Amino acid sequence: MAGSARDQRFRAAAAALRRRMVRRIVAGGGLADPAWRAAFAEVPRHLFVPVYYRGGSDDAVGHGRFAADDPDMRRRLSWLTGAYADQPIATHVSGGELVSSSSQPSLMALMCGALDLREGHRVLEIGAGTGYNAALLAHRLGGTGAVTTVDLDAAITAPAREHLAAYGTAAALSVTVVTGDGAFGCPAGAPYDRVIATCELPAVPPAWTEQCRPGARILAPFATGLVVLTVTGPGRAEGRFLSTPAYFVPLRGRAAGIQPPAVGGESSLLDRHPARTRFGLTVEGRRQWIWLDRPDGPDTWPVPAASSF
Repeated sequence: MAGSARDQRFRAAAAALRRRMVRRIVAGGGLADPAWRAAFAEVPRHLFVPVYYRGGSDDAVGHGRFAADDPDMRRRLSWLTGAYADQPIATHVSGGELVSSSSQPSLMALMCGALDLREGHRVLEIGAGTGYNAALLAHRLGGTGAVTTVDLDAAITAPAREHLAAYGTAAALSVTVVTGDGAFGCPAGAPYDRVIATCELPAVPPAWTEQCRPGARILAPFATGLVVLTVTGPGRAEGRFLSTPAYFVPLRGRAAGIQPPAVGGESSLLDRHPARTRFGLTVEGRRQWIWLDRPDGPDTWPVPAASSF
């Protein structure tokens, strides 16, 4: 009985922390769509981060390794509190290098809103991470459409499957988790209506546009920002950057070691201080370029890495 009562209190604490997380995101202007608000309020992030790492000590959670099974109840509560903090948390480190994390919830909310997801959509996620974002996407679809999430490393995809299974809803169990190089997409689940990447790109892989329907939307971290592209045909897409900066773990596999393009370092451009939303990206197969104000304008920057795909 004591254990059961303790578990009930723990679940109540998790629910309260989840509600607080949602309130703070809403107060910051996020989760305007009630369907996304419900997803963040209901999907238990702590189930997807049973172990994580913090390197700093500038908050109440502290630093070090935090785990759901910590025998020290105070550290276990710190783990739970950290799971619902509006901060990114490291979940998988290999050889001293961060290879996977769970993104800051408010940034995830912004990306989910920008994706403009609709019932019935088929979604490809590049970067499975913990499975939490895929669970949010599946919840938002409400049993319609399909979510496929891809990651390079079985050490990441296997736990993601386990987390989705532990959550256990019909939507979570419907997610397809694939181990593979995200640069090649996932032809088995195509054609897609939406592609969302949770890793920094050096260029947009041609496979993504080729596996999308015309009119599909691609949202990806690129050049320290977030770009939203509309697919106009196989190998072709175009769109603009959102206003927020964004920093993600880089895409691995075929794209490993390829640096993203540098943009806007010219003194003449710095003097003008253009807003991030004035920049855009055009994809024409392996020819890709960033532009200011318009694709055919005087300020353009090639994306050299596009030829690497």
